[in-house]
Amino acid sequence: MRRILVVAHRTLGGEHLREELKRRIEEGECSFHLLVPERHPNDHAWTDGEVRRAAAQVLEEGLRAFRELDPTGRVAFTGEVGDANPVHAVDLLLLRGERFDEIIVSTLPPRLSRWLRKDVPTRLARQYTIPITHVVADRVLTH
Repeated sequence: MRRILVVAHRTLGGEHLREELKRRIEEGECSFHLLVPERHPNDHAWTDGEVRRAAAQVLEEGLRAFRELDPTGRVAFTGEVGDANPVHAVDLLLLRGERFDEIIVSTLPPRLSRWLRKDVPTRLARQYTIPITHVVADRVLTH
């Protein structure tokens, strides 16, 4: 069974990502682990607890939405909140001994994406031998 890591935050509920996961499900047995890096807001002072709770809410919404992709319940969807730096969040997960056959990174479009400005998909591809798939949302989602 293929185990796939999905790294997303603001784009987690997007149709682009739902379609990508549907394709993986149609290809055969797989499971998904969602990693939602914390997001530090720019528009107000924030606390660590606030940031963690917001990411946990995004994770729960994502898990609920993705479980709907498999009405049979055969596909496992798990997840966790990670460090605000998505590369570091993946590092910590893999250092724990987690194994994945693929990493799907979902970002906002280039002009809006912090992750693309930090070159996250390319940095992950250089750092790991795990295949990286980068998908781009066509619009900003509100959480």
